[in-house]
Amino acid sequence: MIDNRRGILAMSASVLVFILNDALMKLVAESVPAVQAIGVRGAFATLWCGLALLATGTWRRLGAIWHPLVLVRGVLESGSAFIFLIALFHIPFGIATAVGLSSPLMITVLAVLILNEDVRWRRWSAVAVGFAGVLMVIQPRPDDLSAWTWVALAGTFCGALRDVLSRNFPRGLPTLVVSFATAVIVTLVGFGWILVEGWQPISLKALGYIVAASLLLAAGYQLVVLALRSGGELSVIGTFRYTSILWALAIGHVVWGEVPNTLATTGIVVIVASGLYILHRERVRR
Repeated sequence: MIDNRRGILAMSASVLVFILNDALMKLVAESVPAVQAIGVRGAFATLWCGLALLATGTWRRLGAIWHPLVLVRGVLESGSAFIFLIALFHIPFGIATAVGLSSPLMITVLAVLILNEDVRWRRWSAVAVGFAGVLMVIQPRPDDLSAWTWVALAGTFCGALRDVLSRNFPRGLPTLVVSFATAVIVTLVGFGWILVEGWQPISLKALGYIVAASLLLAAGYQLVVLALRSGGELSVIGTFRYTSILWALAIGHVVWGEVPNTLATTGIVVIVASGLYILHRERVRR
């Protein structure tokens, strides 16, 4: 029987790390262009991953960075980040978040089509209910939908495809090499964009936020790859991305004083119940 616990823990940890990173980048975006901030953050993340390679001796395996799947993952990561970012400039944050959190549904479908995972009706139902809970929290309005919503969906699909393809990495490929390659490619794309748009000054405070975000990003890269390579079922592990909305609400309350309404609170309960049910089904199957 497949054990998903290690993958669930790593994915849940990566979700928390990425949400903290997003909160810092939201603060940075108040004074620095978003694309420039992403490029600078990527450069620091590359530095941290590089230092980790040196400290662990994994730099000797750095030639694996040219593995086709590693490069494809980096390209998909860049595509996911920047395509979604462009869409975010044109649609409300609630709509963009709802589209982004359709990722577990996409991962479940791709896991069936590409990895031939056995997903039965109970798990499909739990994933769908979890997404319904997300919509209850975000409460997007139909009149906010536009063509840019489909662009955001394309960015989300790139991310889902990236995660599914990560399962096919060779067993001996170091996770640090994958994280380093991803950081390098995102940095190159970000600085390429900066050359077009021009450089804007960055305050010491904003730079501090970016450095902290880059540490979180480097850790997140490592955790998510560990989750995807844990040997568990992606249709189960990917569902725990829904927990990001819980952390987002908590951070929004602490940092910006945002308080969810009754419908959003109900949605939180639905999301938690969906995750607990999936864990219950895993115990039953084992």
